[in-house]
Amino acid sequence: MKSTTIRRWSLVHTWTSLICTLFLLLLALTGLPLIFHHELEHLLGEAPELRELPAETPHLSLQQLVEAAERHRPGEVVQYFGFEDDEPNGVVAITAATAGTEPNSSHTFMLDARSGEAVEMPAANGGILMVILRLHVDMFAGLPGKLLLAFMGVLFVVAIISGVVLYAPFMRRLKFAEVRHEKSTRTRWLDLHNLIGIVTLTWALVVGVTGVISACADLLISAWRTEALAAMVAPYRDAPPLTERAPVNQVLTIAAQATPGMQPDFIAFPGTRFSSEHHYSVFMKGNTHLTAHLWTPVLIDARSLEVTAIGQRPWYMDALSMSQPLHFGDYGGMPMKVLWAVLDVLSIIVLGSGLYLWWVRRRTPATQRERAETPA
Repeated sequence: MKSTTIRRWSLVHTWTSLICTLFLLLLALTGLPLIFHHELEHLLGEAPELRELPAETPHLSLQQLVEAAERHRPGEVVQYFGFEDDEPNGVVAITAATAGTEPNSSHTFMLDARSGEAVEMPAANGGILMVILRLHVDMFAGLPGKLLLAFMGVLFVVAIISGVVLYAPFMRRLKFAEVRHEKSTRTRWLDLHNLIGIVTLTWALVVGVTGVISACADLLISAWRTEALAAMVAPYRDAPPLTERAPVNQVLTIAAQATPGMQPDFIAFPGTRFSSEHHYSVFMKGNTHLTAHLWTPVLIDARSLEVTAIGQRPWYMDALSMSQPLHFGDYGGMPMKVLWAVLDVLSIIVLGSGLYLWWVRRRTPATQRERAETPA
């Protein structure tokens, strides 16, 4: 590779890395505890715990649970009901002042499906893990914060690619994974920076790309609402406002009959951003590790309880659904979480060593620097 080309790639790598490094350090540090968020919720006492009841205790109807949620949060309406595989006796309820209230202003808690008792979820409403999550997702800046982090993610991907381009000609002069301990401290850190960077290459690209996709979630959901959802509810465009709606009791059974072999993930009530003013939307998911993260919305008329549409997933919503669990290593249980955590720590070392190398480079004369970095 010509020296001028190398210099250009070096400039690209240096400046894309410098611009995004502080943000990436924030993301790497906050991402580490989020990998183990389920375990930390229990350790910190932020996970909901339902009290013990006889095993044969029957579940209340969904409509009774709606009424229980509204009693728990007077003056608010139910936006969503969610169902968790690891807590069959609990229903996650999200309520807010209006159905269309934005997510950060809603309140999340768990309802005991047997008694209707509400159990608070600190991790979803301002607990330490929620603070860490908000820092990781949008830095408490909403959509502008998400878009800024998405841009930093793009710079990170460019920095990785430019680093690989620079690594190839550099390593032709060295043995694989060689660290020149006889050289200066800066040279040793350069070799370690290159070695750890190439070892974590694939993981860094996966996390970087899935992070960019996740940061654009609001835009992707907005596109889905404008395109796919709007097409599904088009016959209701001129319908009068919904003045009363049928009880929600049967919507899960109706959705299951419409999508055999699938199970419910959550219900979006009328007026929320995942539904319309005239529909219950039941989001169904598959039964395998992969398809459990892919949603198929079933739209049910909130007055007649007739299925009016079964949504086809746009590719970008599939990408969003699959990228979020992959970003945090949620696909392979504890072994994958541990692997993700180790790679996260290594990425922090790469970022820190990159800052160190840039700082020392600025203070070292060019001739001395070139002499130190040239392989023997």
